[in-house]
Amino acid sequence: MSEQKLAAELRTEFGKGYARRARMANLIPAVIYGHGAEPIHITLPAKATTLAVRTANALLSLDINGEGHLALVKDIQRDPVKQIIEHIDLLTVRKGEKVTVDVPVHVEGESAPGTVHNLELTVVSLEAEATHLPESVVVDIEGRGAGEHIHGSDLVLPKGTVLLTDAEALVVNISEAVEIAVEEETEGASEGAAEESSEAAEEAAAE
Repeated sequence: MSEQKLAAELRTEFGKGYARRARMANLIPAVIYGHGAEPIHITLPAKATTLAVRTANALLSLDINGEGHLALVKDIQRDPVKQIIEHIDLLTVRKGEKVTVDVPVHVEGESAPGTVHNLELTVVSLEAEATHLPESVVVDIEGRGAGEHIHGSDLVLPKGTVLLTDAEALVVNISEAVEIAVEEETEGASEGAAEESSEAAEEAAAE
């Protein structure tokens, strides 16, 4: 994952009133933690930041008054209705440093005909280098049959990463499709109802 470069500004004001004024000025309040240092309170440009954090575990290269900072996005607070970003928590990192991240699981391919797959684990925890964070872990289910299970230990991990999620955790489960049986039962019920209706009509005519 490449670094997203953003210009940031230090801030000395806090509170809801300031946050509201910042958002009106197209700025997003944020704070940088980590390495035992005092938190750094900043604002970020709203449009560029919103684009930069669309991917999970976005890595930001920040220019704060001419001083460079590498920071990993750890938490994004959004307005529950408008979904605009209200605040961002960042973790300061260094090149070569190992960090723990939750990475989404992405399924590729089609399981065998007559089967369906269930994604039991949507994210897995990995240890990875801060400047080489994977965007996802891909699971290939092409041709897999009913009854097959893919566990944490079966995952093909991105280079340089270590799985922290339990190796026995079920990630993907392949099972037989049940839709066909349900459709057949529905069709059978409809045919039975039609036959009963027809018999009732014949009886009424005979009377």
